[in-house]
This record gives sequence, structure tokens and C-alpha cells, in this order.
Amino acid sequence: MAEPTRLVIRRPDDWHVHVRDGAMLEAVAGFTARQFARAIVMPNLDPPITTAGAASAYRERIRAALPGSDFTALMTCYLTDSADPRELASGFESGVFAAAKLYPAHATTNSAFGVTAVRNIRPALEAMQGIGMPLLVHGEVTDPDVDVFDREKVFVERVFAPLVRDFPGLKTVFEHVSTKEACDFVLGSGPNVAATVTPHHLAINRNAMFAGGFRPHSYCLPVAKREEHRLAVRRAATSGSPKFFLGTDSAPHVVERKQSACGCAGIFNAPFALESYAAAFEEEGALDRLEAFASENGARFYGSPLNEGRIVLERVAVAVPDTVAGPGDGLVPFHAGETLEWRFAGAE
Repeated sequence: MAEPTRLVIRRPDDWHVHVRDGAMLEAVAGFTARQFARAIVMPNLDPPITTAGAASAYRERIRAALPGSDFTALMTCYLTDSADPRELASGFESGVFAAAKLYPAHATTNSAFGVTAVRNIRPALEAMQGIGMPLLVHGEVTDPDVDVFDREKVFVERVFAPLVRDFPGLKTVFEHVSTKEACDFVLGSGPNVAATVTPHHLAINRNAMFAGGFRPHSYCLPVAKREEHRLAVRRAATSGSPKFFLGTDSAPHVVERKQSACGCAGIFNAPFALESYAAAFEEEGALDRLEAFASENGARFYGSPLNEGRIVLERVAVAVPDTVAGPGDGLVPFHAGETLEWRFAGAE
């Protein structure tokens, strides 16, 4: 059978992205809006987005950075130990908040204000369960006694499984799954539990961080794991299960903050996200399942309408540049210096 040279799929969405703020927002928002109709925008700014008013103002800044675009930014609330159930309900019911995000305190970038224990946000979770507001979870424990490569696995055991048990009616998304244990838990749970998958957790294992020296642009949280986990994530994403859908977790940092004595976590994959996903799905013999993963599963889980438009991917070699324009010395995109076999060609 001849290899396909052109794919036409429903316009996709990104159900997990960081577009930052200020000059960084101006530099990166267009990459996401170019490929995706909608995106769930993460609230871990400094200070974090904890009120509907702050979310509305942030949404306006995103719109201002994308003049003439039909892209829709879906806003999220950053949960703290003192999260107000009334603020969550008001923001969700007014259409400002699409979901709320649980960052364990100190788990990742700008998470110092995050949740120290799930028991502290039980009133908020009860309110969310009652109104159908999704909970998005960064699934890692922060106990320094737990090995960094085991923090997602331990989170499933200590935190996520009890949370799902205690709130069976709460729609919950396990963000950026990176382990076999997380994938297995999601698959074995009821219909209210789903997961997002990034292009980098499909493409790299932990060796990528140590190829001939430390490679800071392959460092993200959750950190890439052993090859067995990468393969498990690939199987889950390409399985056709509606529980898994596209969430890039694109997380830009300027070069000087990545290449420093204490480099920031995050992989900036927005410029070539769909090309990267297409490569992984083709390698798994699952190109026919890419559309559901990218354009349907997430919308259905969130109860949103499917996008009407179509986009085109062409089998044309694309050389990924070493850097793209951005603040400071610029930004290093995922797959920098590599050649990808698919090109996003825009709307049909």
C-alpha cells in the first residue's frame, strides 16, 4: 500500500498549553493559533490566575496578541489551598473558566502557590463535581524522598487514585501522562477520567537529556522516563481510546533561562506540534487515528462542539530551525535541527 502524501483532518484543539504573558505571549501565541482552533491555557503566571476577573483580563491580552485570529483561548483557574468554591462556580457558569488546575505546590514552573494537600481543596472539588467543572491535574508528588523519575507513579498511588475514588462524578484530566502506570490507571478508570499526551513524551525518553552532555531543551516536568514508559504512552495515545487526547504542554523559556546553572523545565513544541504528532502516529501505524486524538476526543470530554473546519498535513520534509524569534536570545523549538516528514499546510 502506498504511503499517504496528504492528510485532511478536522481542525484540532490543544487541551494544554502555556502561552505566558507580556513579550513572551506576543512571541509564541501565534504558533498555537496557527495550528489549533482552541486551547486550554494554563494559569501558572506570576501572580497566578485565581479569579474570574484575572482570567478575563488574561484572555483579553491573548486576543490582543492575535489580531484578526479566530482562535479561542479557554481559561483555567489556578487552585490554591484557599480556593473559593463560589469564585470557581461563578467563573465557570459565566463562561470565563473552562476548568481548574491542580498544581501540587512546588511541582513545576510558578507552582509555589499550588495545593499542599488535596484535603485543603475538598470544598472546591465538591463544588466542581456538582456543576460539571473539569479538574486538570499535574500528576507528580513533590516529596524530596521520592525519586524524580517515580513522582508520577507515586502520585497515582497516593493522590490520584484516592481523589478519583472520593469524587467519582468529577471530570478529571491527568495532564501530560508520562508513565505506564498513569496510562493504565486512566484506561482502567470510568468515563470521567481522561488524559492529555504531549508530542515530546511520544518522541523522547530520558536518554534525550544526556546525549553527549546535559541537554536542557529536553528537560521538562514531568521529566521524560525510561523507554518502556514512552512506548506505553505511545500505545495509549494511538490506541483509539477516547480517553486520550492532544495537549502539547508547550512551555517556552528564553534560551538564557534554559541554559543556566538552574535551567527551567519546559519544552517549546508549539511551532511544529502537529508535525511531531503525525510522525509518532505514523511510526505506530495509526495515522487513521490521529484525527480522533487531535480533534474529537478532547472536545467530547469537555462537552464542546467539534470544530467545523479542516486542516491539511502534507508529506513534505520540514527542517526545524535551531531557534525561533522570541525575547532575549530567542527560543529553541522541540526537534531543533531535525527534519520532520510532515508539514502543516493550513486550512483546506
